Amino acid sequence: GGVQSSGPQPQVIIPSAAFGGAIISFVLCPSELVKVTGMFRGGSTTLLRESVGNAVFFSVYEYVRYYMHLQLNMDSSDPHNLTDIGIGILTGGLGGVAFWSAVLPLDVAKTVIQTAPDKSCQRNPFQVLNSIYRRTGVRGCYAGLGPTIVRAFPANAAAIVTWELAMKLLGIKN
Repeated sequence: GGVQSSGPQPQVIIPSAAFGGAIISFVLCPSELVKVTGMFRGGSTTLLRESVGNAVFFSVYEYVRYYMHLQLNMDSSDPHNLTDIGIGILTGGLGGVAFWSAVLPLDVAKTVIQTAPDKSCQRNPFQVLNSIYRRTGVRGCYAGLGPTIVRAFPANAAAIVTWELAMKLLGIKN
C-alpha cells in the first residue's frame, strides 16, 4: 500500500463530481417540492447548485485527502486507524464548507424563486442575485452563511467518514 506518487486528477474529479451533483439534484427535486406550494420552481437552480457544489466539494475532498496522506506518508488500508478517521473528518468538513461557500448565493436565489408569491416572478437565478446584490450587496447573496457552515462541517464530515469506512469494510480501496 501507501500513497501513489501522482495526486488527484482534476480532469476526472471535476466532471465526475459535477455529473454526480446533477444526478443528486434530480433526487432532491421531490424534497424541494415539499418545501414550496404549487408548481415547482427553482429546479434548474438546484441543478446548477448541485453540479457546481459537488465539483467543488469533491475537488477539495480529494486534494486535502491526498496531501494529508502524503504528509503523513501513511497506508489507509486499516479501517481502525484513528488518523484516517481524522482525515475523513477534516476532508469531509472542509469539502462541505467549500461546497456551501461556493454555491450559497445560488441557494439564496433558489429560495427567493421558490417562495415568491407571484408565479410570474423572475426565475433566472443570476438576475435574482443581481437584484439582491443591488439591494443589500454581497452580504445579501450570502444570507445564512454562518448557520450553513456550522451545519456543513459536521454533516459532511460524518458522511465522508461513514462512506470511507463502508468502502473499507466492503474491501473497496479508496
